Amino acid sequence: MLYWVLKYILLGPLLRVLYRPKVTGLEYVPAEGPVIMAINHNSFMDSIFLPLMVKRPMTFLAKDEYFITPGFKGFLMRTFFKGVGQVPIDRSGGNASEAALRTGVKVLAGGNILGIYPEGTRSPDGKLYRGHTGVARMALAGNAPVIPVALHGTRDVQPPNKRLPRVRKISINIGEPLDFSRYEGMENDRFVLRSMTDEIMYEIMQLSGQEYSDMYANKAMKLIAAKKAEAAEATSADDTSAAPADAQSDTNSVAS
Repeated sequence: MLYWVLKYILLGPLLRVLYRPKVTGLEYVPAEGPVIMAINHNSFMDSIFLPLMVKRPMTFLAKDEYFITPGFKGFLMRTFFKGVGQVPIDRSGGNASEAALRTGVKVLAGGNILGIYPEGTRSPDGKLYRGHTGVARMALAGNAPVIPVALHGTRDVQPPNKRLPRVRKISINIGEPLDFSRYEGMENDRFVLRSMTDEIMYEIMQLSGQEYSDMYANKAMKLIAAKKAEAAEATSADDTSAAPADAQSDTNSVAS
């Protein structure tokens, strides 16, 4: 109930007026049955705009911290994330990846749309990064087709580390469903899973026009952070070494 209230009464109409999102390929989303929508990930707003445009309810997997935080803040978080179709990952009895797989398959077993970001986290620089094979495992275990999706402009709406969104143009390209039924029963074959995942990422790249980097986004994030730290240290060292020369220059100026 809360999902529909946010989508059609509160949040949805406001976002449509402000951002006027344009979408192509809605006809590829089946009217019923389990399906995975594999999406490029540039902003927190990705999970807001896509469900707004897709007629069927969408479910995203979310960290369970969003649902168990105590107090009034926790109440607001739970209410919001439930309202936008997110469900907590059931971490009981397994590691994070197995818990996500188990929760995702449960969503698909109910005949629902599952939204997945194969990159695993938001792109640190706007490139498209290597996909994790969890999307392939869920597709096979849940007997679901995979629809590649590319969102454009969400990074401009809410760049990394920015709390407040800005008004920018949004567009969404939805591709044709990918059928992997030929690999039925092979969800534990890592070569099959990698092949499937690479095919999914290729289709997302074609739709998004992003530059592709064959490394995981979390690794790229660490490398970028390390380079920034090195640059900051180098700048600090330059400032320190320049200080005596500046002081000498000031002394000479006074003496003259």
